[in-house]
Amino acid sequence: MNIISFTSVTSDYGWLGNMYAAPICFNNECFRTSEALFQAMRFNDPEIKEVIRNEKSPMAAKMKAKFYQRQRVVVPMSQQDVNNMKNCLTLKFTQHEELKKKLLSTGNTQIIENIGNRNGERHRFWGMKQTEQGWIGTNMMGKLLMEVREELKSTTV
Repeated sequence: MNIISFTSVTSDYGWLGNMYAAPICFNNECFRTSEALFQAMRFNDPEIKEVIRNEKSPMAAKMKAKFYQRQRVVVPMSQQDVNNMKNCLTLKFTQHEELKKKLLSTGNTQIIENIGNRNGERHRFWGMKQTEQGWIGTNMMGKLLMEVREELKSTTV
């Protein structure tokens, strides 16, 4: 099976990742990236959500969310967290026609978020690591991207 893997926004398929600069709107608020929205969705406090939303970079939004982690209401890697990620990806690819076309152009190729040398549990949950034995990890991000791609196929005429 053919595989597409991405590591950073500068890689060939970096546009698949949450750090890619593609603003998305949700509940009448716009976020600079799907990462910022995803992090904000882990909180109920509107002030914390706004702080995250106003960060200039996706990494800064992620770090700000980490700063407020004690106030999170969505547990990382929980089913709600996964549902939120899928919602963010769906918004990203439905609000940006050029990204939607690029995602659809990947056909049935397997998509993997390559975590490189990162080893944490959350990294192996969202992505995969290539080893001599092959790819290891859950690759939830890749799975969600492929789910969104399939749903877009069925709604694209």
